[in-house]
Amino acid sequence: MPFTDPSPLGDFFFAFLSILFEGAPYILLGTIISGFIDAYLPSNMMDRILPRNRYGAIALSGLLGVVFPVCECAIVPVIRRLVKKGLPVSCAITYMLAAPIVNPIVALSTYSAFAGDDPVFMMISRIGIAYLVTVLVGVVVHQFSPGSILREFLLRKPDHDGEAKEHQHDAQNHKVESGTGGPDRLVLALRTAARDFIDVGMYFTIGVMITAIYRTQFDQGIIDRFGSSDWMGVPVMMGLAFILSLCSTSDAFIAANMTSFSPAAKLAFLTYGPMMDVKLVFMYGAIFKPRFVVALALGLFVMLGLIFIRWGEISFPGT
Repeated sequence: MPFTDPSPLGDFFFAFLSILFEGAPYILLGTIISGFIDAYLPSNMMDRILPRNRYGAIALSGLLGVVFPVCECAIVPVIRRLVKKGLPVSCAITYMLAAPIVNPIVALSTYSAFAGDDPVFMMISRIGIAYLVTVLVGVVVHQFSPGSILREFLLRKPDHDGEAKEHQHDAQNHKVESGTGGPDRLVLALRTAARDFIDVGMYFTIGVMITAIYRTQFDQGIIDRFGSSDWMGVPVMMGLAFILSLCSTSDAFIAANMTSFSPAAKLAFLTYGPMMDVKLVFMYGAIFKPRFVVALALGLFVMLGLIFIRWGEISFPGT
């Protein structure tokens, strides 16, 4: 059978599968972590770990990625489970936005990608600005009630059946602490992981499909025309990061090769993308109300856009 020429449909399927297979292992990792959190983490553990002062807790949440480095594909199921375990919404969102950037793996990849272009400054700028912005977002979120942010199932109090399950869950906890019940706890963790993988994977697949359409059906050479000014380059690069939906552990290598854009525009690309992209919009929709997801996407876009335009004027005046 002779080989046929490449087709737009074939390019789409190739791009779709490549993105899907790249992100699926991280979602699986995240759902496994979420399953073990559900099975093994006591409900009041987060209150004991975080400072009693809520603003101190938010500031610390922005640094948890240093200890628990999770990419944006894996963070959503983890946050979903932590919120159900009692992690305050403001702390959860701060960790959710910061962890894909404020972690040692991303720091190393950023340093390596910009090895010939002041890598230390680019790495510190990316991590430092991301941390400050995510903490600020956490402080703002703290001013709102969880009911205005979270979906109903995360706020729903258990009914009688739920209370019975809670008692059963507590009994299992007692068994594990006394040296028994380990297999039951492991089964609970795996069941939770499987359920979360299906729920989050559905949203992830929709986002991947949209990203694949863009990558294969759009003339990306048009983007280079907007690199002459940060007032155009920064928002364009943020929009590009939103659509491309790259992993935070590898996006620096893509940004470093976009020579038409200034360092400030590249930093905007590297900061906004891990916090908000096409696939994340759908994945966030599994936890947060649509109105909040839209507000978060627009708020981050405006805030980071203004910051990096100004950052470019201060730090890269010659570009």
